[in-house]
Amino acid sequence: MTHLGPVTGDDGHVLDQIRLVGLEARGYHGVHEHEKREGQTFRADVTVHLDNRAAARSDDVADALDYSVLAERVMSVVTGNPADLVETVAERIAAVVLTWPAVHTVDVAVHKPHAPMLLAFEDVVVTVRRDRWHVPVVGADDHLAERRGEPQPDEPVEVPALEPLTGGEPVVAAPVAPPAPVPPFVPSPAAAPAWSPVTATPTSPDEPVGEREPDRLDERPEGPVEVVLALGSNIGDSQDVLRSAVGALASVPGVEVHEVSPLARTVAVGGPAGQPDFLNAVVLAGATLAPRELLHTVQGIEESHGRVRAERWGPRTLDIDIIQFGSVLEVTDDLELPHPRAHERAFVLQPWAAVDPGAVLAGLGGGPVEALAATAPDREGLRWMALDWLTGPVREK
Repeated sequence: MTHLGPVTGDDGHVLDQIRLVGLEARGYHGVHEHEKREGQTFRADVTVHLDNRAAARSDDVADALDYSVLAERVMSVVTGNPADLVETVAERIAAVVLTWPAVHTVDVAVHKPHAPMLLAFEDVVVTVRRDRWHVPVVGADDHLAERRGEPQPDEPVEVPALEPLTGGEPVVAAPVAPPAPVPPFVPSPAAAPAWSPVTATPTSPDEPVGEREPDRLDERPEGPVEVVLALGSNIGDSQDVLRSAVGALASVPGVEVHEVSPLARTVAVGGPAGQPDFLNAVVLAGATLAPRELLHTVQGIEESHGRVRAERWGPRTLDIDIIQFGSVLEVTDDLELPHPRAHERAFVLQPWAAVDPGAVLAGLGGGPVEALAATAPDREGLRWMALDWLTGPVREK
């Protein structure tokens, strides 16, 4: 990491430092078309200069800078809207870090070790220092702009057709050759039963939220945002439960289902030993609800299908997780976006990659979904069941 030296505070004393070193993710920055299309690995080092005495005195995390959230925000820039120049990426990171009131100065180093150069080299690094006076020349939200070249929700995405496996051999992590695309999702009376939400009814942003202060997760997007939902079940007739859940999602005002993945059978990860295998699928949808509205909606669908939250990671009739909500990166008591364990869950990553091979998981630990699926710890416990599971029969679990 490049060190730019100490910073003196307003009282004449040298400020404390918090360093994040070696944050790594796949980004799509560069002047060449192939860089924006294929992406490459970027690394970021961030040094925050601030006064840590209040946190040290109280020993209270509320008085400290949450460096896990800071890391997530930095990685959201790396994985966010493509820029032509590394200089712009570094400037965006500095702008995001300086949104923390406690930060006096920030040093940012962005590494591009695979820059397209003909000469042998070890690394390319752009380093900047910004503070409250020498301010960044870009906005803190510039990286959230729509990614150039990214397919829009109404554009068809070809999906590899996956043959059901026979026997007990696990699916290897490598993608299966695509002989034919999966047909687009079209709700039918059989696949989309009427659903009358009770607790799941989205609340208006104008309604009170109790003692909690409204935050970004209560804000509705200006237009439809692409969301990724992971569905799972290992109690009862799981195929019928998942089929009904997809139909329920499709009937929610403010949610438009775009794609539904093939059905996968997976070994339970975590939780009590001996529980049945899960059936899993991923749904890609457009949403005009606020993230927290969507959370309450899917929780209502879970409850309407008999979900009881008695044991963490225990057996369940229906589980619906919000994996990604556009480019939102937030951590609150009730919702964390993107899902904090999605990057290591093959039962999320492989179905997601099946319907969107070019998908990228944002945030810390994120990257191309296909690449993450190939190294997920539970990848050998997944078996494909069927493509047409919404309408056709599937063998018993």
